[in-house]
Amino acid sequence: MKIKSTIWLLSMLLLACNKQNKDDSESIDTTAVNDTVQITKSIAPEEEMVTASSNERFRQVTVEKVGENKFRLQGQAQVWEANISWVIEDGHNELKSGFTTADAGAPEWGNFDFTIEIEKKDNYSTLILILFEESAEDGSRKHELPIPLK
Repeated sequence: MKIKSTIWLLSMLLLACNKQNKDDSESIDTTAVNDTVQITKSIAPEEEMVTASSNERFRQVTVEKVGENKFRLQGQAQVWEANISWVIEDGHNELKSGFTTADAGAPEWGNFDFTIEIEKKDNYSTLILILFEESAEDGSRKHELPIPLK
C-alpha cells in the first residue's frame, strides 16, 4: 500500500508540474508584432578625401577642388631658391605650365599655397599635375611629383 500511495503521490506531483508549465506557456503572448518604422535620413554629398602626396623634395602636398575647374594646392617644398615649377598634362599633351615660390628655399622646407584653373579638353581624360624642381645646371625636371586632379 505504501508503494501505491507513493506512486500516486509522485504522479500527482508530476501532473501538477506539467499543468503549471502548460499554464505558464499559455499566459505568454507569442503573437509577433510586425510594425515597421521608416526613418528618413538625408545623405550628405560624398566629401572627397584629401590625401597628402610626398617625395624627397615635396611633402604634405594636398589638392582641394574649390570650383568646377579650380584647384588649390598647399604643401611644403625643399627646392633651390624656393622655385616650384609645375605642369598639367592630360596623358598626351601639356595643357598648362607655370611656377610659384615657397616661403623658404633649400635646405629649409618652405610652405606654398597657390590656385590653378584648368579645363579638360576631353571629358574622359584625367588631368595630372606634376610638381618639380628645375635643374639649375640644365633646366631639366628633377624630383617630379605627379598628382591626379579629380
